[in-house]
Amino acid sequence: MLNFKSTKKGFTLIELLVVIGILATLLAITLVAINPVRQFQQANNTKRSSDVNAILNAVNQYAANNRGALPVGISSTTQTIADTGANICASLITTYLAALPADPSVGGGAAITTCVGAYSTGYTVLSGSDNRVTVSAPSAELGAVISVTR
Repeated sequence: MLNFKSTKKGFTLIELLVVIGILATLLAITLVAINPVRQFQQANNTKRSSDVNAILNAVNQYAANNRGALPVGISSTTQTIADTGANICASLITTYLAALPADPSVGGGAAITTCVGAYSTGYTVLSGSDNRVTVSAPSAELGAVISVTR
């Protein structure tokens, strides 16, 4: 008597293709939900917000220690905190900040630890007529506006 039952074990090509299709769909849904680009943009904006607050706190501490005088370089026009703009590095480094923070889009966000040579933080500073200082991050992503005034 002949036995027509197959003794082979395994999956058919159709079964494998269906499983691969399901896994690809789940992967696509996961990537859309996680959206790594948006996560990096949000992380960069969080760093910018922290940096803007740190710079403004340092400027305020400087002013408190110097009878209300702001660091030389801060004026009533918006300037980038850089060696060619509002050069406040020497006034703040080591006394009020260990390092001058830089925007993540500028040189990888590496903090400025020395005021010698060219540098740029990517942040801007402005002093209003009422001696209130505004520090901003003009390169903010996702349409965010990061600016603090005190």
